[in-house]
Amino acid sequence: MTLKINNPGLATSIQDLGRIGYFHLGIPLGGAMDRYALCVANMLVGNDEGSACLEAVFMGPEIEFTETATVAVTGAQLPIKVDGEVQEAWTSFVVKAGQTLSFDFLQAGARIYIAVSGGITTPEALGSRSTYPIGALGGVEGRAIQAGDELPTGGSEGPGAGRTVPESLRRKPGTPARLRVLPGLYWHRLTDEAGAGFFEDEWKVAPEADRMGYRFKGGRPLEFVDREQPFGAGADPSNIVDGCYSYGSIQVPGGTEPIVLHRDAVSGGGYFTLGAIISADMDLIGQLQPHTPVKFEKVDMTQSLVARKDRKGMLQKIREDLG
Repeated sequence: MTLKINNPGLATSIQDLGRIGYFHLGIPLGGAMDRYALCVANMLVGNDEGSACLEAVFMGPEIEFTETATVAVTGAQLPIKVDGEVQEAWTSFVVKAGQTLSFDFLQAGARIYIAVSGGITTPEALGSRSTYPIGALGGVEGRAIQAGDELPTGGSEGPGAGRTVPESLRRKPGTPARLRVLPGLYWHRLTDEAGAGFFEDEWKVAPEADRMGYRFKGGRPLEFVDREQPFGAGADPSNIVDGCYSYGSIQVPGGTEPIVLHRDAVSGGGYFTLGAIISADMDLIGQLQPHTPVKFEKVDMTQSLVARKDRKGMLQKIREDLG
């Protein structure tokens, strides 16, 4: 079975749970920005949770099906249609051979995940089908999908229509979105006032927000503790001699605009990081539109681990409900 791409939408790419084991070589994990939504979409159509899906940003694609398949769309609120007939999100439905899947205008969130029974089966690159355009890895010849592409799938009809996830298990950012932060290795570089102000202020997602990183504007500039800059760090107090970055690390170049490093981010560099967004909240960032208000919330390691356990518990509940 193949999926015929009549219209690619906006920045639509093939994504799974990413390529593990190459970060030390500068190749990021990549994969779905909202991993929770991708896993749930796959569960709904009977796939392995890490199967490759389509991730679309702000605008959905138009896809013609050559064979009957079970489909599910999770993530952002983007009305779904099959030959013009509206379908439910976070719920499996059937698309028959010759029918076309399309989408209306975005209502909330930023990214949708389109899972097809059997999964998308384009060739793997370093163990993953995820598209990493900077490295020309995965996807279709290392790029996002284009009109005229034909995407191979596993060809399964899947479990059929009507499998659904209740509202209580559909993760969405609130308003303002609250992103929990674990202060990190360089937190001591901030003055006490600057550290407190970072969590007191309301920030907004900047237009410069993509798979590499989300920039935030609107808060007070950060002040740094005076020190003699070490050799090789440069004159700006936000510079360090190069360090490693974890996923979710928060850079603040010049102390003015925090940048949360996301799935396709670099693995190290010369900016200090004040901490990291906890793993449980990284999915939520992938659903933030530009200008969305955000509050950062300080947590400790125990709270971070509890949040991770809660997220895992939600996925387990869905597994049990769907059988």
